[in-house]
Amino acid sequence: MKVPVFTTTGTSDGDIELPLVFSTPVRNELIHKAYIHLESHAFQRQGRYPNAGMDVVAESNSPPTGHHQARVARMAGGGGGRQGQAGGVAMTRKGRQAHPPTSERVIHKMLNKKENRLALCSALAATTSSTLVKLRGHKVDKIASFPVVVSDQIESIHKSKELAKVFDSLNLSQDIERLRSRLKGRSGKPLLRGRMTKVGKSILLVVKDSKNLSKAAHSLLGVDVVDAKNLSVLDLAPGAMPIRLTVFTKGAIEEISKIKSPHLEIMVTTK
Repeated sequence: MKVPVFTTTGTSDGDIELPLVFSTPVRNELIHKAYIHLESHAFQRQGRYPNAGMDVVAESNSPPTGHHQARVARMAGGGGGRQGQAGGVAMTRKGRQAHPPTSERVIHKMLNKKENRLALCSALAATTSSTLVKLRGHKVDKIASFPVVVSDQIESIHKSKELAKVFDSLNLSQDIERLRSRLKGRSGKPLLRGRMTKVGKSILLVVKDSKNLSKAAHSLLGVDVVDAKNLSVLDLAPGAMPIRLTVFTKGAIEEISKIKSPHLEIMVTTK
């Protein structure tokens, strides 16, 4: 499948043949599974202080019976305060947790390498579908073909205003503008915890070298830049929902052509 290549000014720069990876069947359930598993690798371990709720002077009155009192450990001492109150057990106020989480617990999910590669290839193939891109909410009415491929000149841009001009020439600015309405302040718990705004995802730039371009895209709403060698399902399908509006460079396409789809390998061996 051939797609047109555009320059940074929006003019045509010939065509390019997409690798066979982009012909992989799109499997939404596999993309969703890979996203959930890969996202769990960034979870922070949780644990508790082993003696939490136990650093108290409390003894159980289980040996003597007949006091018409529960055999729960109670605080020692006298003169008021917590004297005589229950403590040191899970069911009491200021007591320990019954089964607290431990930092040794395995909280990440494992994923087969071939399954992860197949999910990545499926996500790459989904970038060629205008229907899936529109279903996610992107505004792509003025874009004729997918995916959008630009020349490698874009990788030399290091200023945001220059990158914004490139998006204007490629008719991509309309998708960034749709996120302006989300900049209004939030109330409630998000405001108290410092999450005053929540901005969605817009354009994903897949390049060969993101050294300069990542600085230029930092101040543009929802725009992310990733190297082709580090491309993941987490980048292509945020929230496990296919598929994000993606812009590739010619160098990135050459790097992606090195990926071999397990589905295509099976088709070749069966013929």
